Amino acid sequence: MSSIADNIRSVTRRIQKATEAAGRAAGSVRLLAVSKTRPAEDLRLAAAAGQQAFGENYLQEALDKIEALHDLPELEWHFIGPIQSNKTRAIAENFQWVHSVDRLKIARRLSEQRPGDKPPLNICLQVNIDQEESKSGCHPDDLAGLAVAMSGLPNLNLRGLMAIPDPDQPQDSLRESFQRLAKALDSLRGNPDVGGSLDTLSMGMSGDLELAIAEGATLVRVGTALFGPRDYQH
Repeated sequence: MSSIADNIRSVTRRIQKATEAAGRAAGSVRLLAVSKTRPAEDLRLAAAAGQQAFGENYLQEALDKIEALHDLPELEWHFIGPIQSNKTRAIAENFQWVHSVDRLKIARRLSEQRPGDKPPLNICLQVNIDQEESKSGCHPDDLAGLAVAMSGLPNLNLRGLMAIPDPDQPQDSLRESFQRLAKALDSLRGNPDVGGSLDTLSMGMSGDLELAIAEGATLVRVGTALFGPRDYQH
């Protein structure tokens, strides 16, 4: 059975090949290890293999891991799950990135609750790019207005967009979903009222990262290909 270190090397090679095939600069795509339901020991093994960025969906589970791995201050914690209002303070205090901001109310709370001794919180606006009823994310038509409002909040740095397209749709449709998100980010970059770094497209997972990279992903969120099938009994 492949070790976590072997899997990280394998996925890193996939990212490098896809980046080269897309004619993009080496190192322009980052790997985010999606570590929900994984024990802290697995994350420690991944960190020993060079992985530093970890994405968590469940707040209390993530806080337990952050505490267990406090001796690894180089780790970068990304919150990628749905955000409830009563969870924003702990997220603002403990994470460097949040990918799943889709409402101005949540963005305001994160900005207000970000500790003053920490740098601005990096956020991505989550877009419901396929307008699926069951998915979180803002409607594409609301994106520009939200981006303008969020980029004006003092303790946030709007880094870009995140989406979770339906992975079961045909490949051509999936490619179009990735293209729509990339075009949406380009549109924000051209809007003089939107501030922030706007350098991040968080899209693509274990099964479709090559397609996402071909369409401009700068960060791919990979869990299964690194850690194996997820154990929801954990």
